[in-house]
Amino acid sequence: MSLVDAPLAAGYTLGDFLLVAAAGFAVLAVGMLYRAVVGPTMQDRVLAVNVLGTNTVVILAILGAALGEPTFLDIALVYALLNFLMAIAISKFTVERGGVL
Repeated sequence: MSLVDAPLAAGYTLGDFLLVAAAGFAVLAVGMLYRAVVGPTMQDRVLAVNVLGTNTVVILAILGAALGEPTFLDIALVYALLNFLMAIAISKFTVERGGVL
């Protein structure tokens, strides 16, 4: 029996609480998706897409802990690196076009 399967309160386990937290982050991602589509400036859109990527990494890490699957953590790490490279590439593209952040 692992820590994730141990009952905490009212019969719920830590894994249950982590799944609820992942669902909460998914709901917050919908708000950022709205900002990425409607954002008034390019900087708002870039920041919203970066937050969406970070949010995805957090959701993957929480799901990996809740379900006891270490593979999710590997995927989250690769996705975080890709998210970082995407942010650098978009920032460089924006600055080269004259839109200094």
